[in-house]
Amino acid sequence: MTDVRKGQAPDKLGRDEFHLVFKRSFMDPAFDQVGAELASVEEVAWNNYQESHKAPITEKAGPGFADPGYDLSVEWKATRDRLLAAEKLQKDPATKSRVLLIIGSARNDGTCPGEVSKTWRMTGWAREVLEAQGMEVDLLDLSLITSDYDRHIHPCKGCVSTAMPLCHWPCSCYPNHSLHQTSDWMNEIYEKWVAAHGVIIMTPVYWYQTPAVLKLMIDRLVCADGGNPDPTTTHGKKVEEAKALELAGWDYPKHLQDRAYGLVVHGDVAGIESTRRGLSDWLDWMGLIDAGSFARLDRYVGYYESYAESHEALDRDTDFQEEVRNVARAVGTAVKALRAGHLSAPDRRLQAPRPK
Repeated sequence: MTDVRKGQAPDKLGRDEFHLVFKRSFMDPAFDQVGAELASVEEVAWNNYQESHKAPITEKAGPGFADPGYDLSVEWKATRDRLLAAEKLQKDPATKSRVLLIIGSARNDGTCPGEVSKTWRMTGWAREVLEAQGMEVDLLDLSLITSDYDRHIHPCKGCVSTAMPLCHWPCSCYPNHSLHQTSDWMNEIYEKWVAAHGVIIMTPVYWYQTPAVLKLMIDRLVCADGGNPDPTTTHGKKVEEAKALELAGWDYPKHLQDRAYGLVVHGDVAGIESTRRGLSDWLDWMGLIDAGSFARLDRYVGYYESYAESHEALDRDTDFQEEVRNVARAVGTAVKALRAGHLSAPDRRLQAPRPK
């Protein structure tokens, strides 16, 4: 067994510090009229924080788990059951083909920018193509994190780096009620990925990288690549048990493999090629199948032109608009071929000498 290294995390907040942090969410003077009620809520929250009530409502794992008597979070179990149901439908040849369109931009007209994103417009063109091919289309607009009330994708905590079996599929790090890390969107997002036969990610480039809203989702999908579907094997987050499991041999199950994918990456100055390459490599690693060269697009829109006229630049670039539609056509065609058994990853039967 390897050593478990300790010493990084600070001590818990004291009572006075906790009070200051708690009050930050209620600075509006309108809350003054319920000050006594808030004080009561704060006292309960303080006790839950002190006692680490991460998953306050649990039930026995039951049949199908390594330790049926282990107390599992009812929230995690409900998500796991929905993923199993979605996977069953996804594999049913009688169901309609489904493509997930993902908007990676953080901009929409419901928040500070006050205008729709170009990426959102592109998904409209792709949707028309896919629906004309007879596909169901599911839209995931990650910009809602910036405009919706209390909607979050909390950051990945890096369980994989301690031991792969410590990373559960789906993620069990959230919600953590003791730390007020709740309203996590990923449980719905996992279901969207599982239900899809194809995925198209459309994103701008922010400072040479993917936008934060997209990167949050990407990091939280690490559990789909090698994640442990049975938290009772590690009895929650027992580090020693997880390390022992990995060292005994772990098969790194790919929970989302064999779905077709396409990419549209656009920018105005730099970074589109490296961003598209990074996204392609990530999706390849997870076992998804690219839909061909027409399905991997990186282009500049309004190269070194004003931000204020970026939508007008997109209006003028009709060739780019058609290239976006071709991404959708390629993915739609690949999905049909996959489901008919005519397309598969040519290297699927090869054994990786260094699996991870």
